[in-house]
Amino acid sequence: MTDLSAFPVTRKWPAEHPDRLQLYSLPTPNGVKVSIMLEECGLPYEVHRVSFDTNDQFTPEFLSLNPNNKIPAIIDPAGPGGQPLALWESGAILIYLAEKTGRFLPTDPAQRYQTLQWLMFQMGGVGPMFGQLGFFFKFAGKEIEDKRPLGRYAAETKRLLGVLDQRLKGRDWIMGDEYTIADMAVFPWVRNLVGHYGAGDLVGFSDFPEVERVLQAFLARPAVQNGLTIPAAPN
Repeated sequence: MTDLSAFPVTRKWPAEHPDRLQLYSLPTPNGVKVSIMLEECGLPYEVHRVSFDTNDQFTPEFLSLNPNNKIPAIIDPAGPGGQPLALWESGAILIYLAEKTGRFLPTDPAQRYQTLQWLMFQMGGVGPMFGQLGFFFKFAGKEIEDKRPLGRYAAETKRLLGVLDQRLKGRDWIMGDEYTIADMAVFPWVRNLVGHYGAGDLVGFSDFPEVERVLQAFLARPAVQNGLTIPAAPN
């Protein structure tokens, strides 16, 4: 049996199936990127819920896995060279899983780099800007009287949606016919923007019909529907 005892995180979240990939996460826009990828590629995995309600992300056990105290993170017992690999940052995990399975990342060099380009577009733009919009529109920031921060992030969110809408014209997915990790990274954030944040009207989401079209195609995928609920809330 695979031994993961060298990883302190397993003391708080023991692995019932240590031979499977271990996922530490929550169903947030960043967290579900990885659960969706795992559902899409069919790798066996075991999931552990890192609860923000109890500040699990700040415990010594979790910090031993990810010193940046963010989800998701993984331990792959069958990493490179057959050795266990701990990894954090959702984009890095998507690239790793794509290369491990040979799926959802084009093998053609030019297409591969362009896919990574759009992945970075999400990591450096969509995620941070949509997240800040959510803070100032739905969460604690909405109480701030000065609405300039909200206006700034709303304008940037609209700009990013415009970039994405233009890219999707005449394409089924971000990379054309091929569904990739770029889609898995971008569209959970789009879903969150119009769903959980309820900011569709604020950013004029109806002005971006291509984004809406591909969002619906994304949400229709069975693996996406499963991944969006992982890990499940406790009963």
